[in-house]
Amino acid sequence: MKIDVLLGLQWGDEGKGKIVDFLTPGYDIIARFQGGPNAGHTLKINGDKHILHTIPSGIFHPEKQNLIGNGVILDPQILMKEIMKLREKGIEPSLNLLISKRSHLILPTHRLLDAAYEQAMGKGKIGSTLKGIGPCYTDKTARLGLRSGDILSHTFNAKYTALKERHLKILASYTIDAEKQLLDGIPFQEYEQHWFEAVQQLVSFKLVDSELIINLSLREGKRILAEGAQGSMLDVDFGSYPYVTSSNTITGGVCSGLGVPPSSIGKVYGVFKAYCTRVGSGPFPTELEDSTGEELRNKGAEFGSTTGRPRRCGWLDLVALKYSIMLNGVTDLVMMKADVMNEFKRIGICTAYESEGSVIHDLTYETLYNPVVPVYEQQEGWQCGLEGLDKPDSMPQNLNSYIRFIEQKVQLPIKIISTGPGREQTILR
Repeated sequence: MKIDVLLGLQWGDEGKGKIVDFLTPGYDIIARFQGGPNAGHTLKINGDKHILHTIPSGIFHPEKQNLIGNGVILDPQILMKEIMKLREKGIEPSLNLLISKRSHLILPTHRLLDAAYEQAMGKGKIGSTLKGIGPCYTDKTARLGLRSGDILSHTFNAKYTALKERHLKILASYTIDAEKQLLDGIPFQEYEQHWFEAVQQLVSFKLVDSELIINLSLREGKRILAEGAQGSMLDVDFGSYPYVTSSNTITGGVCSGLGVPPSSIGKVYGVFKAYCTRVGSGPFPTELEDSTGEELRNKGAEFGSTTGRPRRCGWLDLVALKYSIMLNGVTDLVMMKADVMNEFKRIGICTAYESEGSVIHDLTYETLYNPVVPVYEQQEGWQCGLEGLDKPDSMPQNLNSYIRFIEQKVQLPIKIISTGPGREQTILR
């Protein structure tokens, strides 16, 4: 049995959570393999909106196991708040949620460091979510981090204090007194107390050797879907560095983030929007800083589910999309938010870049750091609503033309079309 993968092909916010929820009935285990509470997977189920930050998007199916893998970093307090919100809606995560003992913990001082680093960068700031992601992954790589399994040890408090003191010395070099800082609007000491209370609650969950469970499940023939966070263009190695996240968001991250060999990878679902968005700083060749971009933002409700920040919006970038498809070995494309463009008369699609008189068809190192001008081809909009559509042959002709144009350019079929936020607003092709 192979492990299938679902991940984003753009700069995140592609709508991965909805598709994971939609595909979950066909799987036994849904496993997050990287990222942390900087993720914001939004799902609309029976008219009710849910936002997940750390928990896999299969949690709404109580008969399915959901796993937070070793490649994920988690903030106990944010996780417990997420769990409480689910409980308020009648969902009990402790019944079907497993947490890898090897997943790393975000400390309160990680969040202070994140803010200090971002502020020190001034105009060159990355646009961090300030959730402590970068500093936590830094400690992981430097072999200093705390892991979820450590909370079961009698030495946990001593390890916590040692790492905290290290962080306080770094903060002091930025002339920051941690005791005088606020986190989520409350004093640091009070936040830290809540953090430790969340750690104690975490002990009641199933902390497991996730790599053993995943590989045994594969041998037993169980179907597993690996869920990615953020997007391929935010990958720490292959994204628009340094305006990236701190983990490997591509298919290769599944192997290190869940402990499975490359030979176990099966289908790769690549999720993309019918247009493009980006949060924070960094290059965005097709960005529309005009009324069209504003219309995309408003019609698509393009505001960050984690930060609330307005997203930058632009036309679909096929140069970047083809690059992401190549990196991930995508087998099945999923196009989201087709309905956002229902009223546009003409739609642009970027098929190449122009730089210093040359036309460029590949995303290269240089295209990330030198100004490029997008080369557009225009498509006729469908200018009608998509409500109630449930079959490919019921879609408007111009939408089908738009889809076929993309398929021809990227040489890959689009298997799933999303026509709205609800589970039922999904068309299989």
